[in-house]
Amino acid sequence: MSGEAQQGANGIAADGAKKPGRSAVEGIKENSRALRGTIREELDKDSDHFSEADKQLLKFHGTYQQEDRDARKLRRVEGVGKHYMFMVRCKIPGGRVTAEQYLALDQLADAYGNGTLRFTSRQGIQFHGVLKGHLKDTIAGINATLLTTLGACGDVERNVMCCPAPLHQDGVRAEMQDTARRLALHLAPRSRAYHEIWLNGEPVTHLSQHQGKTPPPSDEEEPIYGKVYLPRKFKTGLALPDDNCIDVYGQDLGLLAIVENHQIAGYNLLVGGSMGMTHGNPNTFPMLAKPVCYVPASDIIEAAEAVVKLFRDHGNRADRKRARIKYLVHDWGVEKFRDVLAGYLGGMPAPPRPVAISGYHLHLGWHPQGDGKWFYGLSVENGRVKDVGPKRLRSGLRAIVERFRPEVRLTGMQDVLLCNLDGGALPLLERMLAEYGIARPDQVSRMRQHSMACPATPTCGLAISEAERVLPSILDELEALLQELGLEHETLGVRMTGCPNGCARPYQSDIGIVGRSGDKYVVYVGGRVHGDRLNFPLKDLVPRSEIVATLAPLLRHYKEERRPGESFGDYCHRLGPDHARLLVNPESETPKSKQTSQLAV
Repeated sequence: MSGEAQQGANGIAADGAKKPGRSAVEGIKENSRALRGTIREELDKDSDHFSEADKQLLKFHGTYQQEDRDARKLRRVEGVGKHYMFMVRCKIPGGRVTAEQYLALDQLADAYGNGTLRFTSRQGIQFHGVLKGHLKDTIAGINATLLTTLGACGDVERNVMCCPAPLHQDGVRAEMQDTARRLALHLAPRSRAYHEIWLNGEPVTHLSQHQGKTPPPSDEEEPIYGKVYLPRKFKTGLALPDDNCIDVYGQDLGLLAIVENHQIAGYNLLVGGSMGMTHGNPNTFPMLAKPVCYVPASDIIEAAEAVVKLFRDHGNRADRKRARIKYLVHDWGVEKFRDVLAGYLGGMPAPPRPVAISGYHLHLGWHPQGDGKWFYGLSVENGRVKDVGPKRLRSGLRAIVERFRPEVRLTGMQDVLLCNLDGGALPLLERMLAEYGIARPDQVSRMRQHSMACPATPTCGLAISEAERVLPSILDELEALLQELGLEHETLGVRMTGCPNGCARPYQSDIGIVGRSGDKYVVYVGGRVHGDRLNFPLKDLVPRSEIVATLAPLLRHYKEERRPGESFGDYCHRLGPDHARLLVNPESETPKSKQTSQLAV
């Protein structure tokens, strides 16, 4: 069936006419004039926010309209409206920026943001607290560094992830990083709207950094995305079986490299990974990507485009809660999905190779690159780069980058790698860390190294609970308990989000903490740092003050009953949901929840 026919089947006629049964956002996209809307006109108005339609279109340009929710109550009392502000996100394939780019972004954080940077769980950089009057200057300033915000959000391919480690011993990671760059370039929106609105119509070559190649010509027809783009966002990541540092099974399209004779022969295409769900809606659930087929490395760009086009044509455009590609994989099954994909590939693809995830590396500390240079991986708590009292991370990073001029690479765990350092740089580097009160990786607990949170309140409009601001105190309590139990050296990841959309991928971790309502959370256990298994809900509606107390009985049993080499997540998985729940709440029966069955999908 043709793409036009499929779009008609999803409520979009071949001529672009409206049909019933589509979400409101589909109409906004269709009538946006290739993502222009009235954004340019709204920028010229003396107002602090955009209309609802333009608010949706802004996402494609890399920014979210938000509200300072901390100020909400006081402003209500004073009788004034919301305090609007904007998050601006850089799209950085593979998380690679030059020293000059990093320093320029750091300056923009002071000029237009709230004085902090945030490394994201998709290897990007975000600014928070940008006011509408500074929005154009912020985005133009980012583009002046030859970075971009185009497609960092919205119903398109988001930032393409891959292992950022500069390990040159065999060239495998360098090849993956180049593939991530080429994928991002190929799948970028072609509309001229971005340059017209934010850069006065001036073309830039932001996606071609490091390679000297120019982007493809702008095409108002959007040859890959079509007039209404994708049904929802689409996320791609590349990983190695022995180093799944980007959570390849959590991607809409995961590309798991198959290495033969120290070269990438091809990739297993894993389709349908996504962490988002909605509380109380059993038709939504987190899901790990399923192996669909194997594709030779030379064909990977065309294969990725084929998956994107399949999603464009068959994805749900009526219910945005069920519009991710994972629901196609779930509802159709892998066999049907593969059969349909064959039509986009021009032939039936080869079956996936038998390979499993065997490792996960944080890349922290001091490591040889294999080219005579070294890199230093630094743990950044929740990705937030700021100065607080004696812990002056932002000032320290700026000083280090100014002094050593390293390439800066961001990881999927919100950490930073300082690359291309001379072998003798370590003593001065660590003296500078101490001077600015920045902990070395060996001074950070293993649990804290493997943990992360989303921003949540006060900025994210979807958040129903805290995450970034409260996870450090929860980890403090957990560290004290692990120390008491003699488990402080165990590898145990904790991920926390302020809502069930799962931006910090909480459903794959040893312990997941997901916002439920106000100060109450759902606590999950049973995943693991390898990222190849979902956890299960242990207890619902747990007050923040009782999270560690809820986990304590289970951790005590783990200490006494674990098998040699068994992680906490593996132990909980072996116990199973019913037994684990009885250990934390022995006085009550534990009915099997519908959510558990969904999480097992």
